[in-house]
Amino acid sequence: MENNKLLEKLGSGREYRAMRLEVRSAEGGDDTRQEVTGYATTFNQPYQLYEFDMDDGIYRVFEQVDPHAFDECDMSDVIMQYDHEGRVFARTKNGTLRLAPDENGLQVTAELGGTEIGRQLYAEIKGGYTDKMSFGFVVGEDKREVTRDHENHITTVMRTITKIKKLYDVSAVSLPANDATSISARKFTDGVIGEIKAERLKRANTAKKIKLTLLGV
Repeated sequence: MENNKLLEKLGSGREYRAMRLEVRSAEGGDDTRQEVTGYATTFNQPYQLYEFDMDDGIYRVFEQVDPHAFDECDMSDVIMQYDHEGRVFARTKNGTLRLAPDENGLQVTAELGGTEIGRQLYAEIKGGYTDKMSFGFVVGEDKREVTRDHENHITTVMRTITKIKKLYDVSAVSLPANDATSISARKFTDGVIGEIKAERLKRANTAKKIKLTLLGV
């Protein structure tokens, strides 16, 4: 029963995951359509969220998305941005952003030719300057499995997201995050050292909470 509480913070609010963006040529050679496509997530393919050392060994946290996680997801008004802020490049409401689960994952297709800034972003993606994205969502349901390799002192946690309640945005990003709880973009401006220190402290506190939960404390 204690394992049901493990990593409960991971599902308590909006989360972000990295994905890759590609340029897709418009069909029929229509150069006026400046379209990009990618996958917000793939299904049944575990990826690592955390790895940290504790006094009693190594702790690793993995995550995967169930193929039916988006079956009841609210995707009625999803936007595409850059670094999760600023202007909107595409939107489901006006048909410039399309989201479609398939056998591989949640496919994202965005038409960027409608605005000047959209065309600029398309050129950056096509030129390889921007090729990463993330998406913001809220988990509705998940399940966790804990396994322990006592010989090598490794504890592994597998989190499977079985239901995503709400999808807020997909965003092209400059520097995508690699963990579950931080915002995807990191801007190296004034105060960045303080942000890094705060993030490290946050990770350390999370590690301690995970360990105590695993031990049933």
